[in-house]
Amino acid sequence: MPILPLPSRSLFGLAMLLCSLGLAGCGEKEAPQRGPVEVGVLTLTSGPVTVSTELPGRTASTMISEVRPQVAGIIQKRLFEEGSYVKAGQPLYQIDPSLYRASHNEANAALSSAQATLAAAQARATRYRALADGDAVSRQDRDDVLAAARQAEAAVAQARAQLDTASINLRFTKVYAPISGRIGRSLVTPGALVTANQATALATIQQLDPIYVDITQSSAKLLQLRRALAAGQVLPASATIRLKLDDGTDYPQSGTIEFTEPIVDPNSGTVTLRARFPNPDGLLMPGMFVRVVAPQSVVPNAILAPQRGVSRDAKGAATVLVVTKDNKVERRTITVENAIGDKWLVTEGLKTGERIIVEGINKVSVGDTVKPVPVGADK
Repeated sequence: MPILPLPSRSLFGLAMLLCSLGLAGCGEKEAPQRGPVEVGVLTLTSGPVTVSTELPGRTASTMISEVRPQVAGIIQKRLFEEGSYVKAGQPLYQIDPSLYRASHNEANAALSSAQATLAAAQARATRYRALADGDAVSRQDRDDVLAAARQAEAAVAQARAQLDTASINLRFTKVYAPISGRIGRSLVTPGALVTANQATALATIQQLDPIYVDITQSSAKLLQLRRALAAGQVLPASATIRLKLDDGTDYPQSGTIEFTEPIVDPNSGTVTLRARFPNPDGLLMPGMFVRVVAPQSVVPNAILAPQRGVSRDAKGAATVLVVTKDNKVERRTITVENAIGDKWLVTEGLKTGERIIVEGINKVSVGDTVKPVPVGADK
């Protein structure tokens, strides 16, 4: 039979089929094999680490004095500027001194009169002693004169004491600052009547440099720390502490722990610690809430793991991906205790010299062979 030519469309389809089959065969032969995934690893080291904790605190004045009058009278003048710094012994108020000056003058005159009486009594006593020796006067008369002289001496002492009292009251008509510090607003104005035993203070002075910070810490945490110190698990840390203000900024001055209260608050279960901070610029004011960064202990041979290399499983346990000696990926459950900057303090699960993955964690699975690259090295 004669062979009939194929239509042009059939020839084109046959050519395309052969071409696709050829390309498929070529693709199977040239498929590249995927090599180990590069991951960034960090080799763990150990060393002494200071464990710090943030505790709430509140500032308080190191000294506080409520200014009160010690005599009664009308306020004539206020001698200070509200909110200013005053020194101990500086006059603050002037009370009307008229009555107290008159009492002082009266006491001074009474003392002069008593001294004149004493002089006359002593002269008479001297004469009577001489007359009594020659039996010119009776012994009874001599004794009466000597007794009168002693009474005159007592009257002088009494008048001098009354003058001292009047002088003190006159001095008290000026109200002085008992301590140095920052004085607040005045609670009285000129023309106000004040008394020696009034309940309302005229003003309040507070010493702000240095300033106290009262810190509260859980008694359970404090007990745990003391047990660890006693067991030698940690070393005592320095008493120098730092401060964070309410807006999150760091206070530039460092402070020291002064003492710890020997009792536990039964309502909150906390112990109060008192710290002292320099406050030369008056930035800290009494009553401010602050955060205290206090070193509590030094852990020898501590291991720190970067937080970016630590994840949590479904149960909330901390885990890391460890690269073994044969470059296999292994998941390890660890125990972390405190955050130290951007790292976790690891207490269990890791050893010095082990490598953990910190970059490329999402690219690998447990059991994969990887190409570890130290973090920071060129890849």
